[in-house]
Amino acid sequence: MTDIVAIGEPMIEFNQTLPGQPQYLQGFGGDTSNFSVAAARQGARAAYVTRLGDDAFGRLFLDLWRREGIDVSGVAIDPDAYTGAYFVTHDQSGHQFHFLRAGSAAARMTARDLPLALIRKAKFLHVSGISQAISGPACDTVFAAIGEARAARVAVSYDSNLRLKLWPLARARAVICETIRLSDYFLPSLDDARVLSGLDDPGAILDWCFHHGARAVLLKMGGDGVLIAPAPAAPREHLPGHVVEAVDATGAGDSFAGALLARLAAGDALRAAARYANAAAALSTTGFGAVAPIPSPAQVHALLNA
Repeated sequence: MTDIVAIGEPMIEFNQTLPGQPQYLQGFGGDTSNFSVAAARQGARAAYVTRLGDDAFGRLFLDLWRREGIDVSGVAIDPDAYTGAYFVTHDQSGHQFHFLRAGSAAARMTARDLPLALIRKAKFLHVSGISQAISGPACDTVFAAIGEARAARVAVSYDSNLRLKLWPLARARAVICETIRLSDYFLPSLDDARVLSGLDDPGAILDWCFHHGARAVLLKMGGDGVLIAPAPAAPREHLPGHVVEAVDATGAGDSFAGALLARLAAGDALRAAARYANAAAALSTTGFGAVAPIPSPAQVHALLNA
């Protein structure tokens, strides 16, 4: 049985290793692909659903997922489109993304591409706002996958991953709010939630999430850790961040989500899973790129026991 199925867009990553210098490290990105690797590294049986171009970058992804033990039976090859890519630059204000993705193979996903049997037999389906933003058909595909999951009593995890370069705020807010209502676990970043809600206080933001139908919310607060709200009327708890030598925060939220669902799939309670994921996310910032620094369980336990 598959523990977790994720759907979305993988992207080849070129990450600047020295600010201001034309030196880039090739890696792998795409939020739900990062998520899948993080889940698999923590021991979950993960599967990924997407479309790849029939190109060298697509083949690199297939090799990566197979190395990580991820089920690729839901991956389709599109001979008429390409695998997307992005560049990460760094300066004093943090990291910035520059995308080459218009018309990518993943943006051409349709509901006909969905491996329905795989989704119905999973414990969790994980989707994101980026997967909904890249095209109208991809957005429809995500909603179709959610419908199949809910009909089969498969829990749905949702990361808003707001990218206003991909769609206008009004449409993003409408789609994301509807998806919150359909999800069992909502995993926004504090920055995303502030833009979506127009609020600043984390407690008020959690109230806003529950007003829009959230069942459980884990508000990712970067270096400040995570705020857990397991239900509308349940007590809320803040888990502080870990002090690490961070060099690149790319994909830290994806690492959190992947580790969280891996531990939930293994039977952990929500707080224990969030505690583990909080440490995994911190460790993922100690190297360059979204995938290479994702830690092993031994590394996570070492940090938790330090």
